[in-house]
Amino acid sequence: MSKTVLNKAKWDALLAKVGEGLMVQTDSREVREGDVFVAISGPLSDGADFVPQALEKGAAYIVCEKEVETGSAELISHPSPREALGELAMTYFKTADSKIKLVGITGTNGKTTTTYLIEQLLSSAGMKVGVLGTVSYRWPGYEQEAPLTTPGCWQLHEMLAKMDEAGVDVAVMEVSSHALHQNRVCGLKFDAAVITNVTQDHLDYHGDMEEYFKAKCMLFQHYPSALKRGIINFDDPFGRRLLECYSPAIGYGMDASCATGCKSLCGEMVSCTGDGMRLKMTCDGEQWEIETDLIGKFNGSNLLAAQAIGLHMGLTPKQMNVFKEFDGVPGRLERVRNDQGLNIFVDYAHTPDALDNVLRTLKDLDFNKVITVFGCGGDRDRAKRPLMAEAACRYSDVAVLTSDNPRTEDPMQIIDDARPGLKGCDHVIEEVDRADAIRKAVAEMTEDDVLLIAGKGHETYQIIGTEKRDFSDSEEVLKAIKEIYG
Repeated sequence: MSKTVLNKAKWDALLAKVGEGLMVQTDSREVREGDVFVAISGPLSDGADFVPQALEKGAAYIVCEKEVETGSAELISHPSPREALGELAMTYFKTADSKIKLVGITGTNGKTTTTYLIEQLLSSAGMKVGVLGTVSYRWPGYEQEAPLTTPGCWQLHEMLAKMDEAGVDVAVMEVSSHALHQNRVCGLKFDAAVITNVTQDHLDYHGDMEEYFKAKCMLFQHYPSALKRGIINFDDPFGRRLLECYSPAIGYGMDASCATGCKSLCGEMVSCTGDGMRLKMTCDGEQWEIETDLIGKFNGSNLLAAQAIGLHMGLTPKQMNVFKEFDGVPGRLERVRNDQGLNIFVDYAHTPDALDNVLRTLKDLDFNKVITVFGCGGDRDRAKRPLMAEAACRYSDVAVLTSDNPRTEDPMQIIDDARPGLKGCDHVIEEVDRADAIRKAVAEMTEDDVLLIAGKGHETYQIIGTEKRDFSDSEEVLKAIKEIYG
């Protein structure tokens, strides 16, 4: 198959019309008379298959990788329709002219918490901050629940344009490996790129860890701006690999022995209790300390990433100690307050590494027993299921294996896949119904124990089959306490 060659004259003419307000669509059902239709292919579909419907709806321009019949509409053959969409979106919304500084955060775990911490830090310094992430899309005067960690390309540019209108100074966004691989951030120029860590996740999509890492690296290797800075975790082996080949960078971590030749921000845990922790930072010969109600070494790492962004944005060490009153992140080691005084937390941990990190944190706080409710998502990476169970078994006195979002898989099959990882656990409870599993876990507790309900965190739904049902771990906890204690 011959490589598609772009006719630059035709492309520039289309860009000019889009810059004047010509509408662009990627869903053939949304096309209106005179619109541009960009035929984007997905893993299960060929964008060219939807051209006839777009033409029927009145599309005047078709952007497609293939040579297709377009009738009276103008065909613009483009080697990458996804990249074309980014350029069209940038032209339509004028995002190239935006004064907003854009920060992208990728990594397996910690992205959401880090966005909240950066928002807290920069807002405390008087900046207007917008956030696009797993929990919500928000900026001063606007907030909506997030359907995707990283929105689609057109929507991204649209929201950044709205942030610009609202006077936002810095936009902080989570950038998933899927979004990078699918070129959803095309047309954007990042002022800083953060990588928190790379551990096993999404291998059902990427195939293996090396391809997963390559997708994460795209945030650093593409989408440049003149002052772009990499903020890279040198505690993580993949982070150290990236530091070897990316500059300019600030390396950050809790293990100073792993610091590289680049500028480094090193953290030291001064103290950590159930009430919070104190960190000491060292960078370029300066030292400072911060206090926070957050707990755990992984949160120490997230705090370092946020402060590294602060340094890049011109903040001083004196401006860093603003996390004492930080309320935390929904569903990220979030305490479920209750009238029985039980120590119950919900957390979004849905990877082996994330579950290991949060459980190790709780285990170190000297509770009498650690009780863990966990499951594994359906239609996702099956290889991580026994690894999730191993992490639960490693630190839990009671492991409760249940459903997460089974989707179209048999929930019992998912449990069967995870069960081998629980070999050697003293006390295992299997309960396919998540609400019943939570109830049984609460019934196991005393006031000296801690219960972690992992996997769904802030989510207020459960996907069973193709149906999205209302479900909140926090609400189910309170129902269980009321039922058990009256």
